Amino acid sequence: MSKHIIGLTGGIATGKTTVANYLASAYNLTILDADLYARDAVSTGTPILQAIAQRYGEQILLVDGSLNRQKLGEIIFHNQEERNWVEGLIHPYVRDRFLQEIAISIAQTLVLVVPLLFEAKMTDLVTEIWVVSCSEEQQLERLMQRNHLTLEQAQARILSQMPITEKAAHANVILDNSSTLEMLLKQVDTAFISLPHIN
Repeated sequence: MSKHIIGLTGGIATGKTTVANYLASAYNLTILDADLYARDAVSTGTPILQAIAQRYGEQILLVDGSLNRQKLGEIIFHNQEERNWVEGLIHPYVRDRFLQEIAISIAQTLVLVVPLLFEAKMTDLVTEIWVVSCSEEQQLERLMQRNHLTLEQAQARILSQMPITEKAAHANVILDNSSTLEMLLKQVDTAFISLPHIN
């Protein structure tokens, strides 16, 4: 029987990780995280990291040879062309990892956490889309606090993604994270109950 695959997405710092962790702990769902695969893609010694270093020079690497994420962020969040180039290397790698994991998983329901589900054109991998949303003010505040960013840095990261309203327009489920954690998790419970469950 075919698998049921939830694509969990939303804007940066809207609460995707909170929802994913809850689905894993409360309902024992298998979570596949695009961010983890993206980190693997640029880990020390990989061809993708070598290509990045070749393009931007040794300054893009830390002393131990790993990626200087802050330096790369300064480049790609202010230059659409460079961001497209880097994502053109990473997205195919992430897609391949998803396909491998989906193929070998024995779970009937899987959750793919993909911040750039639409931007990376990965909607074909999922059977339904859940979007976590909140107000732009909350998003900015959370992002600045979580990642210790300036207002300008946080805005650049938010603007690099498709607007949440646009993502929500394509969602099967919208989870509003503008209130309390309790309210968010109640919405997750409701969405989970409506899933097609196979005994």
